Amino acid sequence: MEILKSAWGFFQDEVLGMKWLDRCISDLIEWCGFDLESRIVGSVRFFIYDTVKIMALLGILILMISYIQSFFPPERTKKILGRFHGIWANIIAALLGTVTPFCSCSSIPLFIGFTSAGLPLGVTFSFLISSPMVDLGSLVLLMSIFGWKVAVLYVILGLFVAVAGGTFIEKLHLENQVEEYIRKGHAIDVPQEELYFKDRMRYAWEQVVSTAKKVAPYVLIGVGIGAVIHNWIPGDFIVTVLGDNNPFGVVLAALAGVPMYADIFGTIPIAEALLAKGALLGVVLSFMMGVTTLSLPSMIMLRKAVKPKLLGIFIGICTIGIIIVGYFFNAVQYLII
Repeated sequence: MEILKSAWGFFQDEVLGMKWLDRCISDLIEWCGFDLESRIVGSVRFFIYDTVKIMALLGILILMISYIQSFFPPERTKKILGRFHGIWANIIAALLGTVTPFCSCSSIPLFIGFTSAGLPLGVTFSFLISSPMVDLGSLVLLMSIFGWKVAVLYVILGLFVAVAGGTFIEKLHLENQVEEYIRKGHAIDVPQEELYFKDRMRYAWEQVVSTAKKVAPYVLIGVGIGAVIHNWIPGDFIVTVLGDNNPFGVVLAALAGVPMYADIFGTIPIAEALLAKGALLGVVLSFMMGVTTLSLPSMIMLRKAVKPKLLGIFIGICTIGIIIVGYFFNAVQYLII
């Protein structure tokens, strides 16, 4: 058992967490004659380490996820979902959302396509909630920072919010709240050509390049904000606003994420810095979920597809789910970290 624990610790710290990279950067900075205790130097160290780590893991993860995704084009996904009914359809939709694009804005066109194809509204909303909130990449990156218990719980609870939200929307029978051009649209079945390993790898590499270009600015901004929080904002201030002393920290964090637009890769360095400064785990994860699921740009896009009533219900369900998840993590933080 001790051997397994040691092996897992090495994998989490040195492979996922890339602690060896942090040591190399620190040694290089010291060799250049800079003081690691300096705030400016500390910020530069945080920025270099987190940027390289996230982009390296991101490239590997996108390559793997995109290869898997090549087996699930929209038409095949629609056919898979069409075989299931009731809550099982919501569960499958939520799970398929984990192998789709990394932000809500890129998930909305797929949501529109599935709705036009006649899939149940609740099923398509389960997909729409899980796609930006939970993906295979988030599982690995969260594991690299917070440990496997937090990562697995985050994914399970995110899927629960997606399934429960989609099921609730289905029970409300709000099909008339979808814009008419979508309800009257018809998806055309296009035969899917058989792809070989080389074709799938080419597709996966194209996705790596495309996604890296799109997310790089958000990663850089996120790491920059994280570096400022980590080295310039006093820990006492973070604890006062987002720690045990503020019972509304989860609500504030969830709402603070709404005006932002980033995927989970851009929010992780901010979350890492907040947690290191004393913010509660539930507060940090609520912020991440708020940014990825309820960002203002994605809500504006979704408004083009659904009417205000349905949009409001979607936002309400996601907000309540995120807040519940946040308080749950606050309650169990010291048991899982």
